[in-house]
Amino acid sequence: MKQFSSQAICLLQKIPAGRVATYGDIATLAGNPRGARQVSRLLSSSAGKYNLPWHRVVNREGKVSPRSSGEHLWQRQLLEEEGIVFDAGGCIDFTRFGWDGS
Repeated sequence: MKQFSSQAICLLQKIPAGRVATYGDIATLAGNPRGARQVSRLLSSSAGKYNLPWHRVVNREGKVSPRSSGEHLWQRQLLEEEGIVFDAGGCIDFTRFGWDGS
């Protein structure tokens, strides 16, 4: 496995309940600030294999990215069950719920 993917998986596994990170945050922390799409693909292909908390990764606007499968509704529900609050526009406050990798 490539170093970036290994780093990203390690970081994703560390996102605690009640916190979120963006695809770009994980990519930057894993050593590739332009690797947000790689993180997205990694989650799509490996979330189950590595038991990754895929639901704790959101887009840079602090929103759950819509999916044609409707999985975004489940993602929001899982986040709300962890105590994460969405504003009227569907955004998460990163100052309150963001995870910085520490």
